[in-house]
Amino acid sequence: MPQRVLLIGGSGGIGTALATLLVAGGDRVFLAARSADRLAAVATRLDMPFATLDASDPDALDACADQAATALGGLDGVVNCAGSLLLKPAHLTTTAEWQATLAANLSSAFGCVRAAGRLLKAEGGSVVLVSSAAARVGIANHEAIAAAKAGVIGLVLSAAATYARQGVRFNAVAPGLVRTPLTKGLVASEQAEKASLGMHPLGRLGEPGDVARAIAFLLDPAQSWITGQVLGVDGGLADLKAR
Repeated sequence: MPQRVLLIGGSGGIGTALATLLVAGGDRVFLAARSADRLAAVATRLDMPFATLDASDPDALDACADQAATALGGLDGVVNCAGSLLLKPAHLTTTAEWQATLAANLSSAFGCVRAAGRLLKAEGGSVVLVSSAAARVGIANHEAIAAAKAGVIGLVLSAAATYARQGVRFNAVAPGLVRTPLTKGLVASEQAEKASLGMHPLGRLGEPGDVARAIAFLLDPAQSWITGQVLGVDGGLADLKAR
């Protein structure tokens, strides 16, 4: 049966790959993101409804979720692909950068949980958030983003417990380094790419489709006995030491 999914961050690398995958499978997707031009291009190509959104504002996200439920005739799933990336040691991170990192990554996730708890509790559904391998293993210069993404894991666990009796499942994916516009600068040089590859035991960086397929798996009602889990999609980064 086709799903009705609200996808936050639908104009980014992973969000675009996920929207394309879901629509190809017959699902209907309401896309939301901050970047109006890129969002409109994706939504137009897929012929799906959309709205611009500052996902770091939980009240705005609530209103967007209501809009999505109206446009799709209800919601079966919510995904948050919104986020940012800051790689700095703590002593060089400004207060503004810290707050912006929390807003983009943790406040947006909380807004999705709040909206989903309100809209999905009557009939159940699935919520998937995006954490990071950096929240599961210590990586230098990741203090702010690692803290925010670790907060996403705590949020998933608590929400999964809170809404289990209503049949609402909460899970997360924790990617390693994925080739997207957001991470392009991290592998801009041959030396930087070689170093990044060396951190991933499977010997390659992730592609948006790798993460999109994992999110689609967790969204699928066929996985109705999976909740409160964090699925590493990271080439072995967080758990393996191959060399």
